[in-house]
Amino acid sequence: HDAEYWSARDLQPLLGYSQWRRFEQAIERAITSCNESGNNPDYHFAGAGKMIEVGKGGVREVPDYHLSRFACYLIAQNGDPRKPEIAQAQKYFAVQTRRQELSDQLAADMERIELRKQTGEEFKALSGAAQQAGVQNKMFGVFHDAGYKGLYGGLGRDAIKTRKGIPEKENLMDRMNATELAANQFRMTQTRDKLARESNRDQQQAIRTHEQVGKEVRDAIKRIGGDLPERIPPAEHIKNVEKRIKTATPKLELDQRD
Repeated sequence: HDAEYWSARDLQPLLGYSQWRRFEQAIERAITSCNESGNNPDYHFAGAGKMIEVGKGGVREVPDYHLSRFACYLIAQNGDPRKPEIAQAQKYFAVQTRRQELSDQLAADMERIELRKQTGEEFKALSGAAQQAGVQNKMFGVFHDAGYKGLYGGLGRDAIKTRKGIPEKENLMDRMNATELAANQFRMTQTRDKLARESNRDQQQAIRTHEQVGKEVRDAIKRIGGDLPERIPPAEHIKNVEKRIKTATPKLELDQRD
């Protein structure tokens, strides 16, 4: 199938095993691990034969396995940790896993910060569109609350904070995760575009439009089976995320904490 594979017989000495019988026990444990993890062992451990030289120039066939990369990993993880080669392999997997966890966290943090920045800019743009649509400055709070009420099932900004246990002085968007920020950004973008298309200067109509768009976004989330925004727990404050990214440095080696 043009898939890369490794011979178990070739892998055996590299992992410190002198006897095939002992190594095959590690393979059997790896097959069990593969199966229990929901993967089909037939896709990763293919029974095969290997021709080896015997005395006086003869050859004979011995049992072997053609192993996927995943199978090789599982064998190392299920090997005898008293062997230095297995111990080093298991250390490698532990370090690489932690390194990937840190990388994934950094990527998630950067995505959230970018979304928070975009949502803040969209909030300003929507305020400008609302002003063009006839919303007076003293009614901006009512206008923006209408959008929240549409998206959050009737809950305004303060009610959302109360439900989620967010302190009154904190900006609600600073405690939204990436999914919630994206939903609100979409609500604002669609409202701004709709106000521009309708081109009328009616304050009450603009407020109703914002609430209706919020409801439409909420209905879309329901249809696709997503989490309704009021049910999403508050995320870590965005300032803490920004601080973490500023202090993070690329790591070729993990420090003792990690």
